[in-house]
Amino acid sequence: MQGCDPVLTALFTPPNPHVGRYQICTTERRIDEVAEAGWTIESLDPQDAFGRAGSYDRGALARLYRGQRPRVARGWRRQGDRFESVTLISPYPDASLSHLNPGTMLIVFSVANDISYFAWGIHPRARI
Repeated sequence: MQGCDPVLTALFTPPNPHVGRYQICTTERRIDEVAEAGWTIESLDPQDAFGRAGSYDRGALARLYRGQRPRVARGWRRQGDRFESVTLISPYPDASLSHLNPGTMLIVFSVANDISYFAWGIHPRARI
């Protein structure tokens, strides 16, 4: 793992999630080396790969990929006391959206396993 980047996190994730937290990390490893067993790797349009929640310039991202479709894998996992939703994207942009980096970007949304239902305004015995 190369490391986690708060600038990329601010650029590509929602600014204030109500529960949990986002973190973006990068690695030089290929996406097929990072994806866990059972995760499907597919080629997607950059807008679909990165979603619409971040503050990034959508036009600049589309120009950067120049019609190329990044490879994307999505899955979830439990890590200790956390549940994680993971998106892997390769290749991935730098924070200035000026070049694509080889390797894989990991977008991780973490929520504690013991999060209270009350945080969402739901009584634990309520029928949903």
